[in-house]
Amino acid sequence: MRVLIAEDEVVLAEAIAEGLRLRTLAVDTVHDGDAALQRLAVNQYDVLVLDRDLPRVHGDDVCRAVAGGSVRILMLTAAGELTDRVHGLGLGADDYLAKPFAFAELVARVRALGRRARPAAPPVLERAGIRLDTTHHEVFRDGRVVGLSRKEFALLEELLRADGAVVSAEQLLERAWDENTDPFTNIVRVTMVTLRRKLGPPPAVETVTGVGYRIR
Repeated sequence: MRVLIAEDEVVLAEAIAEGLRLRTLAVDTVHDGDAALQRLAVNQYDVLVLDRDLPRVHGDDVCRAVAGGSVRILMLTAAGELTDRVHGLGLGADDYLAKPFAFAELVARVRALGRRARPAAPPVLERAGIRLDTTHHEVFRDGRVVGLSRKEFALLEELLRADGAVVSAEQLLERAWDENTDPFTNIVRVTMVTLRRKLGPPPAVETVTGVGYRIR
């Protein structure tokens, strides 16, 4: 899942971003509405965490501009009155969260919106003897526990979600890393090497030359 956080309080934005990254999400941050619209125009995000009181372009205007598209919008605001929530949802936001909030609730809401943004997948994905539990962040291969890094877990999840279809390196880079990653990096290939080693024999991830990867 890829998330854009548009929040003018820099410390809060980075705290949210780091917390989501620890849960294997790819996260970008911006601190004004104009930058948010620019990022949304060039990158594909599943969820936009949108502070309502953004400088330069107000959060309400950002919401109006992108509502109805593929990105799901979680609006954040210091105003928690019913009329404020109704107004925010009326602008096209998919969900609304008043500050201050519990981080666990924000994570739950982001994940719920992410499931709506992408084709639904079960919480447990299985193929080729691999069992990946997205809820408990656990992976098993033929009953053996497999300890994976955040990026290895994210790559494996994308491959399992594809259900045997080929996923390109570009798609994996888009889904599992943020925009600061060099598009010409070999990080996907390097991470795939360690993922294969940890999964062990028999080989589960097949390289389709010139196309990408798949779970056989």
